[in-house]
Amino acid sequence: MAVKIRLRRMGAKKAPFYRIVVADSRSPRDGRFIEEIGYYDPLKKPAVINVNAERALDWLKKGAQLSDTAKALLTKAGVLKKTAGEGQ
Repeated sequence: MAVKIRLRRMGAKKAPFYRIVVADSRSPRDGRFIEEIGYYDPLKKPAVINVNAERALDWLKKGAQLSDTAKALLTKAGVLKKTAGEGQ
């Protein structure tokens, strides 16, 4: 089973709110997911990114792949910097 960390769109029309979830790559974007590890609210100024870094790193160690957008958000939140620092 290929697992991905990606965004799940929530909120109303023209007012998106995203949850950062761990999901099977075969499931639909807004469908079934394994675990919610954070959220992203692009409408707030500045945009709010909240990620459970411990759970995200745990899933990455288990082999979960990041979507491009999730990778950018986790980098901005500082989660991926922690991964690089642990290897040294």
